[in-house]
Order: sequence, then C-alpha cells, then structure tokens
Amino acid sequence: MPNKINVEALSSALKGNALFDEKLYTKYGVKRGLRNPDGTGVLAGITRVSNVHGYVINEYEKVACEGELRYRGIDVNDIINAADRNDRCCYPEASWLLLFGGLPTQNDLDFYQTIMDEYSDPPMGFIEDMIMRAPSPDIMNKLARSVLALYSYDENPDDTSIENVLRQSLMVIARMPMIMTAAYHVKKRYYDNKSFFLHSPIPGLSMAEDILSMLRNDRKFTHDEARLLDKCLILHAEHGGGNNSTFAVRTLTSSGTDTFSALAAGIGALKGPLHGGANIKVVKMLDDIKANVRDSRDDDEVRAYLQKMLNKEAGDGSGKIYGMGHAVYTLSDPRATILRKSAEEHCDQFGMRDDFNLLNAVERIAPELLQSKMQEGNAICANVDLYSGLIYRMLGIPTELFTPLFAIARLSGWCAHRLEELITCRRIMRPAYRPFHGTVPYIELEDRKEV
Repeated sequence: MPNKINVEALSSALKGNALFDEKLYTKYGVKRGLRNPDGTGVLAGITRVSNVHGYVINEYEKVACEGELRYRGIDVNDIINAADRNDRCCYPEASWLLLFGGLPTQNDLDFYQTIMDEYSDPPMGFIEDMIMRAPSPDIMNKLARSVLALYSYDENPDDTSIENVLRQSLMVIARMPMIMTAAYHVKKRYYDNKSFFLHSPIPGLSMAEDILSMLRNDRKFTHDEARLLDKCLILHAEHGGGNNSTFAVRTLTSSGTDTFSALAAGIGALKGPLHGGANIKVVKMLDDIKANVRDSRDDDEVRAYLQKMLNKEAGDGSGKIYGMGHAVYTLSDPRATILRKSAEEHCDQFGMRDDFNLLNAVERIAPELLQSKMQEGNAICANVDLYSGLIYRMLGIPTELFTPLFAIARLSGWCAHRLEELITCRRIMRPAYRPFHGTVPYIELEDRKEV
C-alpha cells in the first residue's frame, strides 16, 4: 500500500516557495492586479464599446467625480429613461447597440427578435444530454460547461471570421436563457429533491419576459416585473474592457481561440465572489443585519453593527461591507443610483420597504466607516450589487440565479469586446513576470529529502 501523501506538509512547502518579500513588488515596479499604485487600472487597450468614468486625473492626482457609464457613447441613463418613457423592454436595443455600434431602427429590432426566436431553443437533445444527465449544484458551473458543449453542435466552431463569430455570438445570447432556467430546474430536482418543470421559449418575448416565463411554473408575469428585470439586464450588459471577465474574454480572443472557449472564460471569471458573486453576499449580509439589529430604523444601532462587521466580529467574518466600493466609481455608481430608485418605487408593492430602508441606511453610513478604517480620504459609494439582489428577491428569483443572470446580461458586452478584439488585435496578450528563484542545482533522486 503506497504511503499516504501528507497534503498539509506539501501545502505548507508550496506556500513557502510562493512567498516573496513585499518590497520586491515596489522595487521592480510590479503592477499587482494590473493596478497602478493609486488603484487605477493599467492601460491595456483602447475600446469603442463602452466607457466607465468614475474619476479624473488632475495634476497627477486622482479626483473623485460622479460616475458615468456609456454604451457606445450613449449614457446608460438615457437608455433607461427611454425604456421608462416608452414603457417597453430595452435590453434588445442595448444588446444591438453594443454589438453593432449604433441604435437599432424598428426594422433592426424586428430582425434581432427574429434571430433570437430562431436560436432560442438549444440543439436537439442538448437539454437532455448536457443538463439533465449531468446536473450541477452551481448554475454558473453549468453555464460554462454548456457554452463549451455548444462547440460540438456548431457547424463551423473554429472559424474566427467576423461573420462567423457574429453568428455564434447571437446564437449564444439567444440560447443561454433557456439553458440557465433549465439548469436551475434540474438542479432543484436532483440536489433539492423538489419537483421540476421545463418550459420552452415563447417566440416574440423579450429576454426579460422569456426568463420570467421559463422560470415560473404557471409562466405568468406582469409587465412591471418584466420591465424591472429588463432594467437589471441593461445595467449588467457591459462595463468596459478592463473588468475581470471581459479582460479574460479579450485575452483568450487574442490567442485565436474559438468563441465558446472565450465566453466560457468570461463565465468562469464572473463566477468568482470578487467579481460577479457579490450580489449574493449582499442579500446574505442583509439577512444577517436584520437578525442582529433590533431596530433597523435606528442609524446608531446599524452603524454599531456595521463597525462590528468591519472589525470581523460580526457578519461572515470577512471584515467587508458588501455592495460598497468600486475600482472605478468614486462619488456614485450610476447603476446603483438607477436601481436604488427602482427598488424604492417597487418595494411597497412587494412588501420589502424595511429591506430597502436598511440597505439605504448601509449606503448612507458605510462610507464614513470604510474611510476611517482605510485611513484615507478616497470617496466610497454604493455599487450595483447593493440593490440588484433586493430587486431579484422582489421578482421571486432564487439566489442561485443572481450571478447567472449577470452572465446572461453580460454576454452582449463580452461578444462586443470579442468582435472588437478580433478586428483590432495585432498580437497575443502576454504580460511579463519577473523570475525570482536564483540558480538551483539538480539533485539526483537518491539524494533528495522528503518534504
């Protein structure tokens, strides 16, 4: 019988071999996390897809300002306001804008809907073979596996011509809502031991309407519910080329790989709790505060509990207040501003006024506490995650789908960046790592010592 491997000892040795003197990073000018010393991102490319604006540089100093998000130059607030003004779902419009660079005409939108309807059903046998025969407890894991599996069903998977990648992009955008809802229902059956049902897409529905229809047993939803979800999809559709998942998509694209591999990388990156999983952390934080604060209307009591969270004496022990702070935005995140307004307008309808008020208190109180902890004057604002989870709860969307919905919405942005990278790319992305190991002699096997 072979000797049992001492995993703890090996792990300890591994950690020891991976540690560096912190001063080396400064000495060699290493941009850890591809960030400059002031927290801004290292400039790695140029894009027309979107602009995330949260500060200005004045006399080499980072100066806070109100946040702004533009899709192809158009303020996202204008898209949301148009949706409100015309009382319609505008995610298809935002998706077209991101992919093609301009606002669609009615004929364009009709064409887009036709494509979505044509591609919305996955290939024959896909749901049975890829979803039902191999269920996953994590829907993001299933989305990544499913995107990779679509490669096998594609008529021309490795062709990276713009025409073919555009076809693949539209196909994936159309198919993922059903794949997501089917993966959730199958997960509910195999892991939660509950009854499940599978609905097919209904031609003519917007993405938000289709998701609600396929998610619910009776397929019923209101126009207001669809509009509320549509607003979330629009705001999650794109956020610049430097965010972790989009940069992953562009990095893989620069290697010349296929569309399905590149998009699966984006899903894998978004799955990380430091990127796309924060909205789940927010609702768990909300429940924890409600359970431990006697009067959520008392700002002093809320402040005291938030301070305990920062001290790692409460909450999940991480020392974090979720839904607060952003790598780019300083004074405000326009997405959070929009969702705060929507949450406040609808919270009474769904019986969630107290939850909204508590999150609003967190938004008011947390910046001062966070600035005090970091001992610096950098502006800190609420981010999109603070209110998105509450809105999903209003719509009865299960927690397991919070991040997958983010991914479904972001597909349009990822595909737009992949297409742009293919058009403008001149070389594979390859940043440098400075080696630091010295010269080590080779030791014969019989002379080596056990760890």
